[in-house]
Amino acid sequence: MERRTIGAGALRAGAIGLGCMPMSWGYTRSQQDLERSLRAVHAALDTGSNLLDTADMYGPFTNELLIGRVLKERRDEAFVATKCGLLVGVDQHVVANGRPGYVRRACDASLRRLQTDVIDLYLLHRADPEVPVEETWGAMAELVTAGKVRALGLSAMGARAVRRTAPVAGVHGLHVGRYEETVHLLDRVQQVFPVAAVQAELSFWSREALDTLLPWCTTRGVGLLAAMPLGNGFLTGTLTPGQGFEPDDIRARHPRFTAEMMAANQPVVAGLRRVAARHGATPGQVALAWLLRLGHQVIPVPGAKREEWVRENARAAGLSLTPRDLAELAALPPARD
Repeated sequence: MERRTIGAGALRAGAIGLGCMPMSWGYTRSQQDLERSLRAVHAALDTGSNLLDTADMYGPFTNELLIGRVLKERRDEAFVATKCGLLVGVDQHVVANGRPGYVRRACDASLRRLQTDVIDLYLLHRADPEVPVEETWGAMAELVTAGKVRALGLSAMGARAVRRTAPVAGVHGLHVGRYEETVHLLDRVQQVFPVAAVQAELSFWSREALDTLLPWCTTRGVGLLAAMPLGNGFLTGTLTPGQGFEPDDIRARHPRFTAEMMAANQPVVAGLRRVAARHGATPGQVALAWLLRLGHQVIPVPGAKREEWVRENARAAGLSLTPRDLAELAALPPARD
């Protein structure tokens, strides 16, 4: 698989990564299966999808333990990205903690769970409103100096975007957002220590990051890890309107996964399916290939917990979209909220 460069340190990872969160967090607990998840992680490394994206809060902690079992055998093949800055409390209540002492302890704990001596990319999951972000980032920078971490990143997940209407990538009237607050935060931490990567939601139906965040990354040589690149499964074309989700599945509370909105956004999936048919591909593979065309610094990180899904996603790296494909995708109506 093609390798892409992350940050000024020229760290390299496969063009498509693996989001490990669904194995332990956020989706239906009844479908979690440790052995099946281990096979999925091994499959990712087999295909070259070696960027393994995890976090200490996933589980909490159980996802890093899972990844650690694989790294014990295949550390040299993996690019490990994990996160700190969020604590999971009673009733799964999540709070931010950016205190320098906590950051140091969290890193050491992640290293133990991952069974490794160094983390390739350490991301701040959320900025703590009670702690100046420069203090948090300074503590993370010390981890690089200490040799425990190779590079630093910032997660923009959950960041509020100020929406406006503007043309993007040839789609006129697309409803996109602007990550001004995230960019301001990035400018602040960049003064302390270089940002190697930013993680943000980016997909064919969630394009807010294209407006401000992606240009910021492009001009500075910063990688952009595209989270939820398959729209939480919607862009695979395997979900049907009104199918329902179990209460512990994040999609049960997502406004785009109501029966009405899923039905309204079927034209998006239909367009992906038409393009896919010309290539003998799947809608999800087209959605990932579209992201890869946005720039060499973009690495989609689709979540998956089954080996067959991991392998299907990896094959998208070899899918070349034609000008006709891109024009047809650009003409599709934007996704509705």
